[in-house]
Amino acid sequence: MIFRLLTILTLAPVFCLSACGPKPDNTATSASEPDAAGKVVADAVALPRTPSPDGARVFFISPADGDTVSNPIHIEFGIEGMSVVKAGDKQPDSGHHHLLIDTAVPDPGAPVPADAHHVHFGDGSTATDITLDPGQRTLRLLLADYLHIPHDPPVVSDPITITVE
Repeated sequence: MIFRLLTILTLAPVFCLSACGPKPDNTATSASEPDAAGKVVADAVALPRTPSPDGARVFFISPADGDTVSNPIHIEFGIEGMSVVKAGDKQPDSGHHHLLIDTAVPDPGAPVPADAHHVHFGDGSTATDITLDPGQRTLRLLLADYLHIPHDPPVVSDPITITVE
């Protein structure tokens, strides 16, 4: 009898409190819904993109395409038609570098991801020393604005392929 009373007294507040919580909105759509073919399509959120001037470009000063290198690898970034500033610094015709390693250029309408394939240089660096696994590596530079969003149109280098010994 005491056990049954304790169980009821313990569970009663749980049920009462859960009934007080917000009710699910069954009319809202999810962030991703299947399209007619059954594929999941993410709802697009338009982020403001900073315009890039005509002729702006980024490129590798070193290493060169086809180079064989050893660790640590010294990489120098070049830029023309724009200036390099720290992330968060909103100046016209400016941005900061991102080194893309063995990956495609990310969605230009979203901030550049931060992971092992997308290295951010929000401190305004124009050179770095990195260590990469041995083998062929494809590198590319991408300039992004003060919010880490690629410019419109994107300022992206041609890819280079290096061999790491």
